Amino acid sequence: MSNNNNMGIKYMELLCGLVFILVAVSIDLSSSNHLPNHRLEYPEDALTVNERFFNDVRALIKRRLKENAALQELRMESENVVGIGDGAASINSHGGRGSSSSISDSNDLPSNLEHISAGSISNSDSSRGSMNVVTTPNVVPTPVLVENWPTESHSFGQVTAVAIDPHGNPVIFHRADRYWDANTFNESNIFYLIEYGPIKEKTIYILDPKTGTIKSGWGEEMFYMPHGMTIDVHGNYWITDVAMHQAFKFKPFDTQPLLTIGKRFKPGSSVNHLCKPTSVAVATTGEFFVADGYCNSRILKFNAAGRILRTIPQPPEFLSLQVPHGVTLLEHLDLLCIADRENMRVVCPKAGLKSSQGEGQPAATIQEPDLGRVYGVAAYGDIVYAVNGPTSMLPVRGFTIDPRSETIIGHWGEFKNPHSIAVCVNGSALYVTEIGTNHQTNKVWKYVLV
Repeated sequence: MSNNNNMGIKYMELLCGLVFILVAVSIDLSSSNHLPNHRLEYPEDALTVNERFFNDVRALIKRRLKENAALQELRMESENVVGIGDGAASINSHGGRGSSSSISDSNDLPSNLEHISAGSISNSDSSRGSMNVVTTPNVVPTPVLVENWPTESHSFGQVTAVAIDPHGNPVIFHRADRYWDANTFNESNIFYLIEYGPIKEKTIYILDPKTGTIKSGWGEEMFYMPHGMTIDVHGNYWITDVAMHQAFKFKPFDTQPLLTIGKRFKPGSSVNHLCKPTSVAVATTGEFFVADGYCNSRILKFNAAGRILRTIPQPPEFLSLQVPHGVTLLEHLDLLCIADRENMRVVCPKAGLKSSQGEGQPAATIQEPDLGRVYGVAAYGDIVYAVNGPTSMLPVRGFTIDPRSETIIGHWGEFKNPHSIAVCVNGSALYVTEIGTNHQTNKVWKYVLV
């Protein structure tokens, strides 16, 4: 009889456990907010396995309920701020590619959103001095897809980078008919196709922010394997070419660089060499950071004249990078955030723009199970927008990250193979590019920040 009672008690415990799990999962699915793994600490000897299990489930449910309430309050505040009028396209925080929640067309934007994405850009030239100062909004904006943008199709090659010029125009960097595959480099990282010469087509196109049509282009007969591109507040283009193992600073439409880092077609690991550099971040002070890249897995910091100031990481810095694929600066927080691709995380060490104090201290680290391989990062105020790439069975999408709390605070979008991301300084728009196998899969997506 006692055995039956014991067996009944065990079944009841299992049944209760299943109920708690179902409740936790249902709450998890109903929330669009991200939640990292959470576990309360208990003295291991004081609790049984079942007690620890139930306590963990209770803690999870309690936190889910709190976060759901906070998310609901955030959405209500966002709706009050945006105030979409009658007849406008429907928007919600899940706006992703092809979803009904997306904006149907850039020319049919609600009046207030059109004012943000178009009016602010058209006036940006006259207010360029004020664009350098970005304040973090009270409500973190959610990227919402603009459908049917661009309004006409393009025949781009692999679109490896997107940036935004001081006039608010999105600018893309593409490879035309050239592809990076297993036969592009030898084991010493020497580019195999030097004899083919630079890409003959224009590799840089300036697009209209409203329609996505091409306004102008340049960069023909200059680059061998485009990768990264950043445009600073003065309109200078900072470009990396993984085949040439160099990073450049150009004035737009110029054929000769103002500044060159690295040795042409000569990979290396000294401070005078680069090896497949990926990206550049430029501060308003003129200092700049080069992500170097696929071979050296380091960041090099330079002054405005191109003199080396610092290598990240360096002793006693306990930071190991593995393919730093993108970089962005949060100047207000004095942080450099890095898409540490193969470590599947975003790390934000001190940039040292204000002072060298804090350099080498532990970096803020965002690494959670659904983040995957991070390809691109872009700062807006004190937050970071990021995109991951194909990683096992994880969704490929966008992330909103708070480096201060080291957490993911939102998800958005749906992609196949994103490679870069950029956000307007005034917060009017965000762009994501994808690389594929043909012009139909080489994409540029536009989002508005709601």
